[in-house]
Amino acid sequence: MSNSKHISLVELAETIADNKYILGDRLVEIGISGPTLESTLSSIAMAQQELGHSRLIYRWAFDLKGLNGSRVEIKDQTGKAFTTNVETSNWIELIAGLYTTNVAIDLVMRAIIDADHSEMNPPFSKMLKEQNEHLIYSKSWCKQLLHDQGSIPRRFKEALEKATNDATEWLKKVENDQLLISEKMIAANVNLVSKYKSQVDELLNDGAVTNVG
Repeated sequence: MSNSKHISLVELAETIADNKYILGDRLVEIGISGPTLESTLSSIAMAQQELGHSRLIYRWAFDLKGLNGSRVEIKDQTGKAFTTNVETSNWIELIAGLYTTNVAIDLVMRAIIDADHSEMNPPFSKMLKEQNEHLIYSKSWCKQLLHDQGSIPRRFKEALEKATNDATEWLKKVENDQLLISEKMIAANVNLVSKYKSQVDELLNDGAVTNVG
């Protein structure tokens, strides 16, 4: 594997790890005062899983750099987390970030698994089941917030749009990364952005008669 590709792959790995690290942190910080007891307990459980995922991916990033990833102690993200996740300050923003980030990360992970590179061994299979549970949970909360009363649906859609901008910007970068494509780390016509948009559109149009433009 070429050094150049390593740079692209390390950046991709660190972006995933950073976002999961920040989400884990915010799930504790904000989730502790979730709107229901169930949401608080779920947030704490998911926080542990997101932080576990981030450790796995940081370890992988270290291995890609030729360093020993098994003794990695992470004290902060590397600066690649989405701005909206870093700035999350309430439950509405947390749910928007949790959903959009995990949809984007799931698409990237599956694209790399589908490419089935002979020299690659990403640790994604361990995470996909838990990540899918987080997607189901956050999507369920997205629907609740979209159908809530007062200003909540509008505020949620604003948060979702901001989080979507960060996610699509990253997906665009990944799907157009010529090094990842030329090294067959991802397929040339993987269409991550369009797959992402169709999932978000499906969420927004899922019988949500209260939606406004």
